[in-house]
Amino acid sequence: MARRTKTYIWQFTIGLGFLSGLWTAIGIDPEEAILNLLGTVTGELFPDPTLRQLFIILPTILLLLSVWGAYKKGKIPGLASVLIAYVAGLSVLVSLWTSMLLLCAAIVVGYLATGRRLL
Repeated sequence: MARRTKTYIWQFTIGLGFLSGLWTAIGIDPEEAILNLLGTVTGELFPDPTLRQLFIILPTILLLLSVWGAYKKGKIPGLASVLIAYVAGLSVLVSLWTSMLLLCAAIVVGYLATGRRLL
């Protein structure tokens, strides 16, 4: 598997899609927890309201950058692979086999999104 394809599948399909869906299914968001902790510590060290506002909008900025990166590297099929992987992560607690089937489909779509062929 070429480096670009492997990076796309790990970073966007599994990282952005599947793990985000899994965290949503479990009911926690590690990114939000880390940013809240950093915002609290930074707010105590530098009590500037502008800095606190930055930590409020930072998760949205990071999400938009991640989606933009997925689109830039994989176009529409790449975004589809991320969405399928997200649904796979959401369905892990409901049906493991369905989730794994969806994850495999997302990986195949992510593979094709980087300009590769199956055969």
